[in-house]
Amino acid sequence: MTDVLLVTGMSGAGRSTVSAALDDLGWFVIDNLPLELIVRVGELAASGVKDGAGVAFIVGRSGKDEPGALLEAVRELQSMHQSAKILFLDAPDDVLIRRYEGTRRRHPHPGSTLAESIAAERAMLRPIRDNADLVIDTGATNVNQLRNRIVETFATVLGQDPMRVSMVSFGYSNGLPRDVDLVFDCRFLPNPHWIEDLRPMTGLDAPVSTYVLEQEQAQHFVKDVVALLKWQIPAFAKEGKSYLSIAIGCTGGKHRSVAIAEEIRRQLGLTAPVFHRDLQR
Repeated sequence: MTDVLLVTGMSGAGRSTVSAALDDLGWFVIDNLPLELIVRVGELAASGVKDGAGVAFIVGRSGKDEPGALLEAVRELQSMHQSAKILFLDAPDDVLIRRYEGTRRRHPHPGSTLAESIAAERAMLRPIRDNADLVIDTGATNVNQLRNRIVETFATVLGQDPMRVSMVSFGYSNGLPRDVDLVFDCRFLPNPHWIEDLRPMTGLDAPVSTYVLEQEQAQHFVKDVVALLKWQIPAFAKEGKSYLSIAIGCTGGKHRSVAIAEEIRRQLGLTAPVFHRDLQR
């Protein structure tokens, strides 16, 4: 049975980037198909078509009744197969305003100002966001980072596992990720930034990773977090959660959080690579 994904969200939040990334992964991507046709096309996926990794519908704005109509389409698709999911792309208002001002495009939602258009669209799409299986906030990511995030999340077929677990490292100085479920803070650990030889490196480099993970506090932290997640992950899966995103944060997002996240991923045996949000900042 082919997997089905509906990609929607705020205008300017990155639907075209996600569409291209899914297409590169071998998904059959359909852009701006009328909602009344989505279920009909989904029937073909339910019949067992295996020409691609899955079928992705890129859903833009199609009128004021879109949230209810889209949710109904998802319910119909899920009645045929449980793998139908919603991916919602979001970004803060100020980021969306900068993106639209940079491209000089007209916002698709009517409004006397760009800020009013964005606010009206956000209110209209709130039911979709609340019912989404996965929300990705693209405000702090560039095009390449978003593409990598999609590849890491959807590189394997959705239906292989009951729940997709992903990890992200980040720096608190660059803002807390808004699209994660669990956050762990490792800023209490000694910071390699203050060691001249280690400062230019990252947590992916062996000297930094060794320095961080050899600390007794780090070993206790990793042990406790892994023990917590080993029973929490199955519990979330049992409750029917489709995606679980775990974030590890330090000050800048280049050293401690990177090394700790990689070690936790290794000990948990997770297949998806860690998304290091602030590694290149």
